[in-house]
Amino acid sequence: QVHVAESGGGLVQPGGSLRLSCVASGSIADIYTLGWYRQSPGKPRELVADWLYEGRVVYGSSVKGRATLTRDNAKNTIYLQMDHLKIEDTAVYICTIGRAWGQGTPVTVSS
Repeated sequence: QVHVAESGGGLVQPGGSLRLSCVASGSIADIYTLGWYRQSPGKPRELVADWLYEGRVVYGSSVKGRATLTRDNAKNTIYLQMDHLKIEDTAVYICTIGRAWGQGTPVTVSS
């Protein structure tokens, strides 16, 4: 069973950028369902980016144009680049690869 672990979260100022990483314990080359979600206190889990089977990426409406999901099969890693960060982007960012879910990495956007 594949396990995943996120990294790259932290404190960033509004307008800044961040790149989150999610490393899988096994090969992701044949995995076509993966992506990122985020969770804020008191709010439901929200889609950030979802890599669909056909290779198309769907982004949540609140991050569209500011988020980019990429994958590096050689490194068994997926990335989430977030630009023009807003205070409301503060959340725990959770990756999913196949059926595996990570514990999340916290992102705080604050001045």
